[in-house]
Amino acid sequence: MAKTDVPPDIAKLSFEEALEQLEEIVRQLEGGQGKLDEAIGRYERGAALKRHCEAKLKAAQAKIDKIVQAADGSLRVEPADAE
Repeated sequence: MAKTDVPPDIAKLSFEEALEQLEEIVRQLEGGQGKLDEAIGRYERGAALKRHCEAKLKAAQAKIDKIVQAADGSLRVEPADAE
């Protein structure tokens, strides 16, 4: 799996769902719950959730950046450039 790829189950999550899962993992890791191998697995999933959230935020920012104010003061949305 490439560094920017996320597992399919994570890719299906909304930003809010992924963030909620990431917050739960952080609570578990901070609480020292579980064995070392479990903690490593949680950390890896947390890293994937973080990448997913960052990608969702980047996509949202790209959409916002495409909102342009026209000369007459009205707003229009330009299609985002495909990467």
